[in-house]
Amino acid sequence: MLQYAIKVAITAITVVAISEIAKRSSTLGAIIASLPLTSLLAFLWLYGETGDAGKVAELARGIFWYVLPSLVLFVAFPLLVSQGVGFWASLAISCALTFAAYLAMIAVLSRFGITL
Repeated sequence: MLQYAIKVAITAITVVAISEIAKRSSTLGAIIASLPLTSLLAFLWLYGETGDAGKVAELARGIFWYVLPSLVLFVAFPLLVSQGVGFWASLAISCALTFAAYLAMIAVLSRFGITL
């Protein structure tokens, strides 16, 4: 249970730090947020709990493929906001579009025999 609490605390601190930095500099906040910190933390937690480097490599391969559809969010959200769509509506639409992009990526990968 302590290990779980430590994981949650470190992850929360990372997110809070990024949002605080972004208040002062959106550029620096964006650079830090774009780093694969969440993935690195997941690699560390997974390897620490399982000792299985193969499992971590499998996770890394999956992340690689799913990064591509996640980019839809970062294109759609600012575009919608700049068109006058409200924050919450833009966020909801962007999330829905991103979800659709994930489903499309899964379908495309399966056509090529790639399962994650």
